[in-house]
Parts: sequence; structure tokens; C-alpha cells
Amino acid sequence: MNSSITCIIIDDEDYAIESLSDILKLLYNKINIIGTYTSWKDGLEALRTLKADILFLDISIAGKNGMDLLKLVPDIDSEVIFVTAFSEHALEAFNFLATGYIVKPIGEIELSKAVDKAIERISHKNHYITNQKPEQTLASKIGIPCSSGIDYLNINEILYFEGAAAYTNVVTLHTQILSSFPLGKYKEILERNTFYQVHRSYIVNLNHIRRYNSSGDIVMINDMKIPVSKNLREEFLHLFNMVSRGGE
Repeated sequence: MNSSITCIIIDDEDYAIESLSDILKLLYNKINIIGTYTSWKDGLEALRTLKADILFLDISIAGKNGMDLLKLVPDIDSEVIFVTAFSEHALEAFNFLATGYIVKPIGEIELSKAVDKAIERISHKNHYITNQKPEQTLASKIGIPCSSGIDYLNINEILYFEGAAAYTNVVTLHTQILSSFPLGKYKEILERNTFYQVHRSYIVNLNHIRRYNSSGDIVMINDMKIPVSKNLREEFLHLFNMVSRGGE
């Protein structure tokens, strides 16, 4: 196991944190717990400031919904494992593409399956980063890490990237891949003059836009309508016009 695996635990019950910590230490002696938090405020601050490979998150945190924490941190780059006493939220949790959903009391086998899956996904991400070339943003292909490995796509075939919690849907005319990278990671590695983040949830390929509507959205060549944030419309139109004129 990679010794650099780190995790954060957010749960409003101290004994629940202690129980999970003890089991993790028993099963995975190289996992480093870098923070435990029992309040909504402290948990939110941790997600915004700390980088952890795995997030163990309770559903109910002092009367608030733990899923709302994820909505407030859309670019979180952690594998999320829900640990909760409420089994009825499982379907909603997996709308966030959670790596696991464990119902208390925690079972060692159930926990190990979720953690092993998280570690596998983390390994794919790390392999991508390690083998990424400095000039990759100018290359003709880009590696898209996903649960089964890394798919390589022609950059000019990608229509847009759609953020989905800690993951990203990468869409072309012919396929759609669910990537284990958050949207913010693609913003870092993509060439700005070709791709532009028009909305907190979308990065689009300017070469594949069919039209811009005065209502404030764009239509891609696959007829997908994507909103443009109000504070970005002026800059977007400037870049779009440059691409349309061939970069004059």
C-alpha cells in the first residue's frame, strides 16, 4: 500500500470517530489520519484547506446534512466514504459518486472493501500524475483516469467537462467517461485558449460551441445547453470571438 494515503474523518460523535480510527489502524497501518472533526464548521474548513486522499463523512452532523458539505466544496479531490447510522440515504450518497456507504456499527469486511476500492482509485490518479509530461497540455491526447484505469482521448474531440461532486464527466461526440479527477484538476492542465470554464460545473471546448444565446447559455455541437456564469460572460465572449476569428 502507498504509505502516503491520508484521510479525514468528519462525525459529530467522538466515540464513532474513535471506533473508526481504531479499525483503520488495525487494518491499514500505513493510512495516516490527518484530521478528525465533530462540528460542521470545522469540517467545512478542513475540506477547504486540507488535501486528503480519503474522506470519511457522516450523514448527520449536529443536525445538518453531511452531503451539503460536499456541495459547498465541489472541487474536492478525495475519495468519499459515507459512514452513517442511516441506511435510507444510500441512493442519494451515490449521486455524489461516493466510493462507499457504510452503515454503523462498522463492520471490518465492509470497511475494508470500501477502503480498498478507494486506494485503487487513488493509485490510478497518482499513476496519471507521475507519468504526465510537462508539455501534456499542448499534446494531441490526454489521459483520463477512471475506475478501471486511464483512457486516452484526442483533446480536440472533447466537447466539455462536467463536474460531478469529486468526479468529472468527460464528454465527446461518441463517448462519455466518468473520471476520478475533480473538475479543478482539468482546469489546471488544459490549454486556456482552447478550453474555458464557463460555469463552476463546466469547462467547454471553445471550438465545439454551436452558438451563444443572449439568455446566457451556450449550445454545444451535440445540442447540449450549458450555462455561462454572469460574471464570466464578457471574458468568455472575448475568448470565443478570438477562437472564431482564428486567434487574431
